[in-house]
Amino acid sequence: MKKILKRFQLILGSACMILALPASTSYELHDMGFGGGGLGVGDSTTYSMSGIAGEVSGAKGVGTTYNLGPGLQFTRQSNVPIAPTFTNPNNHYNKLKFVLDAGGNPSDAIFAIAISTDDFVTTNFIQADGTIGASAVYQTYADWGSATGEFVTGLTSNTTYKIKVKVVQTKYTETEYSAESSASTVAPNLSFDLDVSSTDSETSGPYTLAFGTLATGSVTTAANRIWVDFETNADSGGFVYIYSNGTGLTSAEAPYTITSATADLASANEGYGLRVNTVTQSAGGPLSAVSPYDGATENVGILNTTSRNILSSTAAITGGRASIFVKAKAYGLTPSASDYTDTVTIIASGTF
Repeated sequence: MKKILKRFQLILGSACMILALPASTSYELHDMGFGGGGLGVGDSTTYSMSGIAGEVSGAKGVGTTYNLGPGLQFTRQSNVPIAPTFTNPNNHYNKLKFVLDAGGNPSDAIFAIAISTDDFVTTNFIQADGTIGASAVYQTYADWGSATGEFVTGLTSNTTYKIKVKVVQTKYTETEYSAESSASTVAPNLSFDLDVSSTDSETSGPYTLAFGTLATGSVTTAANRIWVDFETNADSGGFVYIYSNGTGLTSAEAPYTITSATADLASANEGYGLRVNTVTQSAGGPLSAVSPYDGATENVGILNTTSRNILSSTAAITGGRASIFVKAKAYGLTPSASDYTDTVTIIASGTF
């Protein structure tokens, strides 16, 4: 027992004193440093080693069978992600879009996204369902939408938010947060305008639309159309409604009413109604004609005191534009008069 102890002491003393670097035909060790990590690079035909311990920086060693980086930080630390992309792509009032960058981390690395409105004096986290909660939720890059990204929802309008990201792959590998990104919600809005013209142009009210003379037995389409501008950032889009103050084109002089009805005026004796002709939008939506106003040729939808949906969008929409034909038909028993008129009201609403 005493001999073994003496031998150990001699070896330890020798290790502290020897300045020459150990070498053999199979390896070469350039640094005996410990704690701070060696800065020399050992190379052989079977391995390459940069440092043997500690947290240091430097180029990693590359061998024919494996790589070894310099120290504990290299072997345990995930890559710190870069700042995520954070935008408001369609002027949303209650949500913003984020896109993470994988930052070279493996596919099983998981990310947590912190969010704040007060420069992280108060920190919350984006949850798996896109809402905000107090606890950090970790998901893979794929679960957070990959390069497409996702929306964080339930936000306050007219507010600036900041987000930052951290990542972990295995135990002891969680990184510091990335740099911050910011984006702002806007106020809820709805834009609505009418024009009356034969072409797609902007006009000013008050609006009137004339048929001229209704030829007996044929359908007359007013030369001017009703043009509708519609735009909203409401999440669920919105609607355009139309109604009349009566039941059709009414003459006090006759007196008589050409009653409005949903019908094919080509085959009806007489009638009066509307048909949506064109619908477009710049983004979002889409804007669509609603039955019974979405027919073709001489098919029209009814116009009376009941408010009916004529145009709709199920999502936020930008630059919505529609044109509407106004059509009427008289027949041999329709009394002649010069004062057949109707007053039409068009309104719009958003579904926030």
